[in-house]
Amino acid sequence: MNTVYEFTLPKGYMDGAGELHKKGKMRLATAGDEISATHDPRVLSNPSYLTIVVLSKVITELEGVEAVTATLIERLFTADLAYLQDMYQKINDIEAPVMHVTCPDCGKTFEVPLNFTQEG
Repeated sequence: MNTVYEFTLPKGYMDGAGELHKKGKMRLATAGDEISATHDPRVLSNPSYLTIVVLSKVITELEGVEAVTATLIERLFTADLAYLQDMYQKINDIEAPVMHVTCPDCGKTFEVPLNFTQEG
């Protein structure tokens, strides 16, 4: 079973020297990752910060960067954050909830996935 997945960020993390870092690795999340993140003081004061803390735990490597921290995740471009959130959901087999909708014009019923992790 694969537990570590490589990725390439669409934009890349720009460090203080202006260098871009795009390639990295993300591991599967554990229950402990998510539980400990909910106890983080930053998450307790701002629940939206949960994604940042969890990603900082499961991203094991970003090429050319010494350590992946929550501060580094905060500094990512929004396109890269959205990419990593999507990847996290996919590799951890988190299925997005769906809503059953009916087209008012033709009456056809279909499912629409709901995504609560990305701002729209």
